[in-house]
Amino acid sequence: MSPEARVLIAPSILAADFADLGRQVEAATEAGADLIHVDVMDGQFVPNISFGEVVIDAVRRHTDLPLNIHLMVNEPGALMGCFHKEETDQVIVHAEACTHLHRTVFQVKEAGGQVGVAINPGTPIAAVEEVLPYLDIVLVMTVNPGFGGQSFIPESVNKIRRLYELILTKGYSAQLEVDGGIKADWTAEESVRAGATILVAGTAIFNPDETVSGSMQRMRGCLHGLRPSP
Repeated sequence: MSPEARVLIAPSILAADFADLGRQVEAATEAGADLIHVDVMDGQFVPNISFGEVVIDAVRRHTDLPLNIHLMVNEPGALMGCFHKEETDQVIVHAEACTHLHRTVFQVKEAGGQVGVAINPGTPIAAVEEVLPYLDIVLVMTVNPGFGGQSFIPESVNKIRRLYELILTKGYSAQLEVDGGIKADWTAEESVRAGATILVAGTAIFNPDETVSGSMQRMRGCLHGLRPSP
């Protein structure tokens, strides 16, 4: 992360109130979110089913922010046309879900979108190393995917740091995104110190105890001045 870089916050609508989803997205946008994170789950790659194309299209009508679309689905290449619709879309696929990861990465790139690859807690960094030069984003899952509200896996900090060092050493341009259990506390702080440049936050932003604006303010406050540790 360069000295002038700003950590990006991507509220995850998986934790939002779906009875008032449009207003929740608007509130996050107005509160200074940088991206809107969208978790698509197919009930096969992960146990749960979340939402699909119709809901994401509705979200687009309530924000001008880029969508950070996290496809937790098997063989996402077959569904790409349903989700990648705008030049600003960031489409993230799982290394574990793609039989031909290189092909899927370039499917997104050739369509003009930003592309990312996610890896689960038990998946080694080596799983993305061969495509890392082509990525806009690499996402480290800090919980096992499929459920919201889980606790951050502490051992993930070392994994984030090792991936950050690899990106830095090789001169790659991929941003390092972290997803799972991020709150306005040590989880966000240590992730950024380890090299994260995008933080996905679900219940830390959308919760019944405070406003979206207040949650965003607390999250931004805990990140003030943080940089990766040497």
